[in-house]
Amino acid sequence: MPVRIKIPAINIDAPIDQVGLAPDGTMDVPSGPANAAWFNLGPHPGEIGSAVIDGHAGWKNGTPAVFDYLYKLHIGDKIYIEDEKGITTTFVVRKKETYKEGQDASAVFGSDDEGAHLNLITCSGVWNKIEKNHSDRLVVFADKEI
Repeated sequence: MPVRIKIPAINIDAPIDQVGLAPDGTMDVPSGPANAAWFNLGPHPGEIGSAVIDGHAGWKNGTPAVFDYLYKLHIGDKIYIEDEKGITTTFVVRKKETYKEGQDASAVFGSDDEGAHLNLITCSGVWNKIEKNHSDRLVVFADKEI
């Protein structure tokens, strides 16, 4: 199981929770602003397919959140996932994409090749006070380093 995510380019070194689906059928979120969360209904990071990890950004009252600076990642930056045995798998950022609310995001959770991928998700866009939700999602797509 993945237990830690490290992204030196943006000073991330955080624990990873495990999450499934929220009551509304979407991917659940981490326990708090300092943690990331692995979607445990998909592949483990490093396995064939697209492993997905989400994290908060823009937490209330200015509290720092794990993915506050995810938008600063560049193609070629490295992401390290450590498992419970202390084994680290390295991923390399391939692209970033913003998804609008309601937009088909199936590409985030699936892949059409035999590669091992890691996709990181966080909130972005405008905060809706009524719905208590951001308008967009930023997704960073990364591939396992060979």
